[in-house]
Amino acid sequence: MTTVTRFAPAPTGRLHVGNIRTALHNWLLAKKAGGRFLLRIDDTDAERSREEYVEAIRADLAWLGLDPDGEERQSERLDHYQRAFEALQAAGRIYPAYETAQELELKRKVALGRGLPPIYDRAALELGDAERAAKEAQGIAPHWRFKLDHDEPIEWDDGVRGVQKFDPAQLSDPVIRRADGSWLYMLPSAVDDIELGVTDVLRGEDHVSNTAVQIQIFTALYAALGEAQQIAQHLPRFAHEALLVGSEGKLSKRLGSLGCDAFRERGIEPQALVALLARLGTSQPVEPISDRQALVDTFDLATFGRAPAHFDDADLERINAAIVHQLEFAAVQHRLPEGIDEAGWHAIRPNLSHIGEAAEWWRLVTGPVDVPDLSDDDRAYLAQAAGALDFAAADPWHALTNALKQATGRKGKALFLPLRQALTGMDHGPDMKELLPLIGESEARKRLEAAAG
Repeated sequence: MTTVTRFAPAPTGRLHVGNIRTALHNWLLAKKAGGRFLLRIDDTDAERSREEYVEAIRADLAWLGLDPDGEERQSERLDHYQRAFEALQAAGRIYPAYETAQELELKRKVALGRGLPPIYDRAALELGDAERAAKEAQGIAPHWRFKLDHDEPIEWDDGVRGVQKFDPAQLSDPVIRRADGSWLYMLPSAVDDIELGVTDVLRGEDHVSNTAVQIQIFTALYAALGEAQQIAQHLPRFAHEALLVGSEGKLSKRLGSLGCDAFRERGIEPQALVALLARLGTSQPVEPISDRQALVDTFDLATFGRAPAHFDDADLERINAAIVHQLEFAAVQHRLPEGIDEAGWHAIRPNLSHIGEAAEWWRLVTGPVDVPDLSDDDRAYLAQAAGALDFAAADPWHALTNALKQATGRKGKALFLPLRQALTGMDHGPDMKELLPLIGESEARKRLEAAAG
């Protein structure tokens, strides 16, 4: 059976780093098995869904290189959910409930006050036909709940958490449809997973109890469709990964605001974000791996731990700098300031943390440079250096420093630092062997003479 995974964001906002990690892991899981990765846009909430967010989700996935093998939109599948709803209703697995949000909140508080779990008490099942008719005559439209089967425990072998067991009597019958007829998450998601052939559901651990409920919805749907004997082979494999936490060690609201747009503005490379998130929360080392296939080949749910996964900006910056140092000129040429050729890129690349810094480093070639105050001895030394330049040599920098070492007896910092300061205005920076030919003989002599006064 072909492995099929899905990423199912609601287009009610931009993707944040937690969403991105979920999408990436589903993509890796599918690619590792030679399967398919689907994008499902969960846009049944017409009031909150926005088309600009749909476009942003697609753009973010493209930027990350997570191209889906197919896309579905729940807003275009409403008739599928209606058919499933009617089948479950006919099977007695769906019932109307009439409590208001305020009444449900009061029940929850009463249960908690008595030391009981805040589970829905199924009061709606006690209503007779006349009572339901009376409520509807008062203009109270029902919402609809799925009736959990309390007879058998719910159990599955989770791909990350191991064997999971739930007592359905300790779960509330979930609301699957609002009073206005719109759908909540539970039923449409199960219908889609069945009809789209999803074999593996990988998501955050905050969905564990949802999975318990959805397993019963799967079972009920197969039974209503006359395929109960095939339930075991149809149920997806479930895995729930630990959630991301901030470096401060607790769930961070800031993580909810970190999205691809924010990372792009900071100059983070998509390869760096992918390399970090691919292994965050696993026992594998987080490394600056730009080879996507290497990440696919080493992806393994068995390496995922149950402890919270710590997202640290410092780690991302470290990985990003290392990725930048690996990038070839052809891959970044269109993002570099005019005039930087391949030799220029190789000269400044080791000093960059972000490609956006290239312009500042390239200024060392194009000038002007501000030379710090120099001693009289250093100025005399630089005047001598201006006369010793030899661009006919294969390596002008070492030809210059070797000649000056012989002529002046200088070595180490006294030999190199005044030259770097005069030529670049800095105490550190790119390898001068690569940089000096880019500056050129005329400009280099001019800078040395200017520094010499």
